[in-house]
Amino acid sequence: MAAKDELGALGERIAVAMLEEDGWRILDRNWRCREGEIDIVARDGATIAFVEVKTRSGTRFGHPAEAVHPAKLERLRRLAARWLREHAEHAEEVRVDVVAVLRPRTGPALVQHLKAVG
Repeated sequence: MAAKDELGALGERIAVAMLEEDGWRILDRNWRCREGEIDIVARDGATIAFVEVKTRSGTRFGHPAEAVHPAKLERLRRLAARWLREHAEHAEEVRVDVVAVLRPRTGPALVQHLKAVG
């Protein structure tokens, strides 16, 4: 596994742990179809959140959340609609969240959860 893939997998594990600590129930991880992938699908009470996780080791190329641009959000909305059609989960509300993980080489990870970004 490449270093970038390892960093991404670490970021996803950190995000899942944080969401579970907050009482969320993880419904799916790394769900794929031919149109793309959803990192995490989770239930937050009556809401289903489709969570994009972005992880960086530094800010040289910008904050991790900056990588979630409008085209990416549009794709995530399409993927979320497909996931909902294919699964027997229903929710009062559906939203797209971003979890940005900044994992420097030394020290703890900094995690920012942005709710309802798109």
